[in-house]
Amino acid sequence: MTALLQVDNLRTYFETERGTVKSVDGISFDVEKGQILGLVGESGSGKSITGFSLIGLLDRPGRIQPGSSIRFEGRELVGLSEGELRSIRGREISMVFQDPMMTLNPVLKVIDQIAMAIRAHEKASDAMVRRRAIDALARVRIVEPEKKVDQYPHQFSGGMRQRVAIAIALLHKPKLVIADEPTTALDVSVQAEILKEVKALVAELGISMIWISHDLATVASISQKIAVMRLGKIVEMGSVPEVLGSPKHLYTRGLLDALPSRKRPGELLTSSATENAEQFSVSGEEPNKPIEANSEFVSVKDVDMMFQKPVGSAGRFAQRLGIAKPPHVNHAVQSASLTIARGEVLGLVGESGSGKSTLGRIICGIYTPTSGNVLVDGRKVRENDNKIGTSVQMIFQDPFASLDPRRTIFQSVADGPIAHRLCTKKDARSYVNRWLKAVAFDPALADRYPHQFSGGQRQRIAIARALAMRPELIVCDEPVASLDVSIQAQVINLLLELKRSLNLTLLFISHDLSVVRHLCDRVVVMHHGKIVEEGAVSHIFAEPKQPYTRMLLDAVPKLAW
Repeated sequence: MTALLQVDNLRTYFETERGTVKSVDGISFDVEKGQILGLVGESGSGKSITGFSLIGLLDRPGRIQPGSSIRFEGRELVGLSEGELRSIRGREISMVFQDPMMTLNPVLKVIDQIAMAIRAHEKASDAMVRRRAIDALARVRIVEPEKKVDQYPHQFSGGMRQRVAIAIALLHKPKLVIADEPTTALDVSVQAEILKEVKALVAELGISMIWISHDLATVASISQKIAVMRLGKIVEMGSVPEVLGSPKHLYTRGLLDALPSRKRPGELLTSSATENAEQFSVSGEEPNKPIEANSEFVSVKDVDMMFQKPVGSAGRFAQRLGIAKPPHVNHAVQSASLTIARGEVLGLVGESGSGKSTLGRIICGIYTPTSGNVLVDGRKVRENDNKIGTSVQMIFQDPFASLDPRRTIFQSVADGPIAHRLCTKKDARSYVNRWLKAVAFDPALADRYPHQFSGGQRQRIAIARALAMRPELIVCDEPVASLDVSIQAQVINLLLELKRSLNLTLLFISHDLSVVRHLCDRVVVMHHGKIVEEGAVSHIFAEPKQPYTRMLLDAVPKLAW
């Protein structure tokens, strides 16, 4: 029986000023009908470029080299014209990208984008397009799809946008779907639903998939076969039990050893065998200071946060006349109360839209709550719509978005301390270098710009920038969500070391419960803006009282090997 997709000696090279970059360097594999192949590896391993090569979406100067072969249903795809490839894309082979905004146009409603995807390959009336659009959104578990189809992408959360992208990819029931990190932005429960739906569609329609990911547990839960990529080559391939149960290559073993589930909570993780491993130590950077115990170092009392679209005088007049409805009020946080002890790491978990990031921004002083108080060491973090002091800092999920692309690393880290007189312009260089060293970042690279670094390096820069402000509390909002397992292990190790050496207090917001279990002392669970459960991590993970907490824990992908 001939495989649906046969890849033989695929080589994709990029010719640059510095020479030839061999992103994909002679890989071969097959995908059978109805089979899901997991393609795993770290950033830069070539797995995403492999996906782009298969569907003909390479940007110049990328080029598939002579002698490479990609046969789909026996038809050679290498060398086809752009028009021929366009007739295959979407209908025969479709792709789901990691960033849904690569797929979705921000100025078009979802219904219009689905209509374009349908009419690219077939004729359809407006009524048929609308019916299929609603069905497609319902298939990926979007609530009230008949209303959501008329909204714009910016009105969706990141997880909902990804589900729209998946829905569009499945519109024509393609024979092969290439999914490039499709669940990275999703919380565990939505990810579990998507994985379940994808497996059901594969079984029902006989769809084949290539599931590209750095999340080994997710790949293991959905794939029948796994290929591990490193530096453009496949270093190991076989069934899921073979590769993950008895890995033969040192690199594969290194990826597995970097997982939090392989260590006891609080232990430093292993990442020595992987591409991005770096050794560091923060001991000695700042002397351990004796601190007073304070069980209510951070006190959040009865915090409410409501978001409402502003209404002008014309809108208020229209409401009085009864010709306009009052704007929708989003009650993002409802009567939230919690405490964090000095030196404690508190995990804040929940699904997208649960209010955890909003509460984190309130605690950091970025948002002013509608009602309630936030105190850090007895002092308000915000007063008269202004943040008070520098005692609370925040590390965001996307360090690239939080770093100014026009300023060097040195400038980004030095600006705050100089402005708040933590150092002078004269000694700023030595001050910044000390904090860069603390996060295992080479100070010799400080005059470069953010785009010149990897995601893990940028995240360490963001941590150094927060530390340079000498905070008493750091709010970490999904700081490892999009990182490879080895880089994730480095950042977790760094936070553990910083906690021990600097006595830092951390609020760690995450949907990755395995990381929360490893790093945090206590955990708070949020659902629809309310805190529904809290307690010691060991107790909550072993004996959750709320069905919602139990559902979150059950949805976490697990490695059985």
